[in-house]
Amino acid sequence: MPCRSSSYKSRLFSLFTPETSGLCCFLNEVSFRGGLIEKGHGSTRYSAFYSTCWIAVMVAMTKRVKTFQIVLSDPSKTFYCGGDKVSGRIEVEVNEVTRVTAVKVLGLGCAKVEYAKGKQRCRQEAEYLRYEEALRLHDQPTDSDGSVVLRPGNKYEYMFGFELPQQGHLVSSYKGKFGYVHYYVKALIERPQQPILECKKPFEVEEPLDVNTPDLLSPTGGMKEKKVTCMFIPDGQVSLNAKIDRRGFCEGEDICINAKFENTCSRIVVPKAAIIAKHTYQANGRTKVFRQKLSSVRGNHIISGMCDAWQGKTIRVPKIKPSMLGCNIIRVEYALMIYVHIPGSEKLILELPLVIGTAGLGSRSNSVSSQEGSVSNASQSWVSLRMPSEPPSYCDVSRDCRLDQPLTPLLDDFDGDNSPIFMNAPTFQFPPPPAYTEAEEEYSGNTRMLPVC
Repeated sequence: MPCRSSSYKSRLFSLFTPETSGLCCFLNEVSFRGGLIEKGHGSTRYSAFYSTCWIAVMVAMTKRVKTFQIVLSDPSKTFYCGGDKVSGRIEVEVNEVTRVTAVKVLGLGCAKVEYAKGKQRCRQEAEYLRYEEALRLHDQPTDSDGSVVLRPGNKYEYMFGFELPQQGHLVSSYKGKFGYVHYYVKALIERPQQPILECKKPFEVEEPLDVNTPDLLSPTGGMKEKKVTCMFIPDGQVSLNAKIDRRGFCEGEDICINAKFENTCSRIVVPKAAIIAKHTYQANGRTKVFRQKLSSVRGNHIISGMCDAWQGKTIRVPKIKPSMLGCNIIRVEYALMIYVHIPGSEKLILELPLVIGTAGLGSRSNSVSSQEGSVSNASQSWVSLRMPSEPPSYCDVSRDCRLDQPLTPLLDDFDGDNSPIFMNAPTFQFPPPPAYTEAEEEYSGNTRMLPVC
């Protein structure tokens, strides 16, 4: 224990520099009058006292700086793109005369993934931005070693500016369940015989993603079917056939779905659709996938032996981040999942990939015209399912609707001769056949249930 006591004393006295001489008397009084550093005390008390002294010394060191912050030139700017210039100033104010040997600014950007896989901790980083520059004050005298003296009552501003890498070399800012992509400006103040002071200012980066490309404007679709069994006995099947007019969308746009569902099993099924986000994280050669449902719609119940058709049924893209496809360790993809809920069985699922682009980038005229064309094409492709080619005719229907023989007796009512009393239906007239305009107005909905042929 005497050796341990001497060791702690030497470590404590190593904290006392000329800059912290004001605390020497206080520390000596607490340590020796309080009897904390003496023979016979446990190491826990030494550690607690050492930590307390270190915090007190750090407070004394940083007390000289009154203001130390980073201010960007355009605080209202919500995000930066590749090739943009990030500029601003570093504001410094001191309470005492302070000598500064160097002020540096760094522009940093990195992606980081961290999650637990059993007892193993998976962690990986990827760097996308690194910029460093030593700043100097204009019209301020410097010593031979390049240091300057800052005095209280003055406000010092260090100006900085740097350009981001060109488009294609950055990835958008992101914050997810198991990883993130952060960009920030970091400022450092170096002082003689004192710890380095630092402060950070984050900023957002959004890489433009244009969805007005021929590949993303082309339609996509698919077909799936599933055989249903009950206790290993075949119970029919459920099938779906769906198509959308394009793969690229922006937030706030509507996705038009054209689909047909058939149910030949004995159960009542429900068609649904949802926008799914798929987050993929890679670290230490392992992959972790996190799926999230963003928005959904549903159709009508389909009973056994019937089918249902969606003709331009819409689902809106919510406010979400664009697809992130250029990062090495984090990937964000979206898909339109069209599925059928089958009681007592697994869902029948069809996934159509989507690409969510940057909102407000370029002209959406092509996409809008494509969307309008989808509705007209849907009307033509499903016209055979909408209505018969001619209105129904009632010329062959008898207007006298009395019941024909044999008649059904009312079993509970008898007359005196034990002859049954029969019920005759009242006479009524059928309405005239509907006109085409009425049929069109009646079919204003998106779905219609039809028998399976």
